[in-house]
Amino acid sequence: MEFSVLQNIKIKASQNKRTILLPESKDERVLRAADKLLNENLVSVITLGEEEKIRSDAEKLKLKLNGLRIINPKNADKLHDFTNIYFNLRKKKGITIEQARETVQQNLFFAAMMIKEEMADGSVAGSIASTGDVLRAGIQCIGMKPEISIVSSFFLMMFPNFNYSFADCAVVPNPDEKQLADIAIETADNYKKLIGENANVAMLSFSTKGSAKHESIDKVLSVLSIVKQKRPDLNIDGELQFDAAVIDSIGKRKAPGSNVAGRANVFIFPDLNAGNISYKIAERLGGATAVGPIVQGLKKPFFDLSRGCSVDDIVYTTCIAALMS
Repeated sequence: MEFSVLQNIKIKASQNKRTILLPESKDERVLRAADKLLNENLVSVITLGEEEKIRSDAEKLKLKLNGLRIINPKNADKLHDFTNIYFNLRKKKGITIEQARETVQQNLFFAAMMIKEEMADGSVAGSIASTGDVLRAGIQCIGMKPEISIVSSFFLMMFPNFNYSFADCAVVPNPDEKQLADIAIETADNYKKLIGENANVAMLSFSTKGSAKHESIDKVLSVLSIVKQKRPDLNIDGELQFDAAVIDSIGKRKAPGSNVAGRANVFIFPDLNAGNISYKIAERLGGATAVGPIVQGLKKPFFDLSRGCSVDDIVYTTCIAALMS
């Protein structure tokens, strides 16, 4: 059964009329997702590769792919322009023009260049490529938001009656204080953008409001101070244990007077160990549907998929890219 929030994301995507790249055309799941996106009129889709091969693969899968636009980076009209643009971006790193041309012919980099040049609104890849390869293309070509210090990620965690965001669970192993503050800000903003509700942000720890003393708790408190200075409009509190953040009676007992305790919907973990372990426990034992990782911090959506993703995962992530563009 499809969660209502995912239905709403699809409806909003269909209204936004964005163009999203699905560059990994060699993956059967990508072609099936493209067909579904086009049939449901959710977004316009561009994929990359040899058109004859893609059409042949689609025919074998009994997919029509009506309206799909296909570009072959190796002989594209924009190859020369993209080569020069990428060369100028990276020449201080010692790249040659020949290396630049070779790089932008790779599907991920060609997709990133298309987004940089506003020929598409976002990209979803990673069903074949590694997270590192996806993020490298995005960072080098699209670049980061000027006010954000780190590219990170979050998961939408769907339960039958509740929707949460968990961050960071996939990208940044051990964020420093400034980075963790930016992760909290980006995740809060994206939660509101996707869910349509104000974010109540819990900075998680093994302590609640001074119940323990440790340097890792000091870090969380410092992050809290940075966020409040940078974004006083956000409803954020910490340090909070998970039970105090999510259960009202425990929140009132452990953190009386907190505007977040007991009603948090955005959970910021202190490091990747905690975040990754927690989202997988919620998914595998708690029955949550995890949508993501959703990359944040770049100027435009350039999203990474799990290599174990399903067709529906690709569809939902593409719709989210349409909403965040």
